[in-house]
Amino acid sequence: MTMAIDDREGFAAFLLRLRGRGTAPKALVAAFEATPRRGFVSAQFHSMAWAEGMLPIECGEAIEGADLQAAVIAALAIEPGNRVLEIGTGSGYTAAVMSRLAARIVTVDRYKTLTEQAKQRFEALGISNVIVRQADGSNGLPNEGPFDRIIAWAAFDSLPRFLLDQLSSGGVVIAPIGPEEGEQVLAKLTKIGSRFEREDIGMVRLQPILRSVAAVI
Repeated sequence: MTMAIDDREGFAAFLLRLRGRGTAPKALVAAFEATPRRGFVSAQFHSMAWAEGMLPIECGEAIEGADLQAAVIAALAIEPGNRVLEIGTGSGYTAAVMSRLAARIVTVDRYKTLTEQAKQRFEALGISNVIVRQADGSNGLPNEGPFDRIIAWAAFDSLPRFLLDQLSSGGVVIAPIGPEEGEQVLAKLTKIGSRFEREDIGMVRLQPILRSVAAVI
């Protein structure tokens, strides 16, 4: 499915920002262009869909700005055969983009409302290589690894070393690390043998990781 004509102005501005930062590989741009962003945000925010800032979604959550999503997915350096774990489905947009770059995506969220909406969006777009689960992702998915890439959209208060066992050799985790309040460091962790090689790639302000699944919503 291609982007609606009235969405192209916002996408063009987004693309200019990416190119200005040097984070616009062809495959990444094609994946974003093929994923209609307005379908993942509420109608009242359609005009802001490609903006840099976060936008609210259901369950008190938010969709990250397109620029941050692009920077993170670029840093993951997803390869065509990769199996990816996403902690924090949210609207489902990043899983939809990554589905065009990887072999398989497993995405988890604690909110049933968000996982059900994401499933509907993937079905509407004909995306079949994304598995959506309502699950507690605070410890990853220890029984389903190894994964080649792991991305967390919620902050850990310390280095999530437990994810090492869920990664394949040479695999990459990107996760915010830091306090609940204030900024966190966005860390890229590459598995080298039995340890992580860490590279800090930016600062973010995301919600802390929450344990358990939501009981109602």
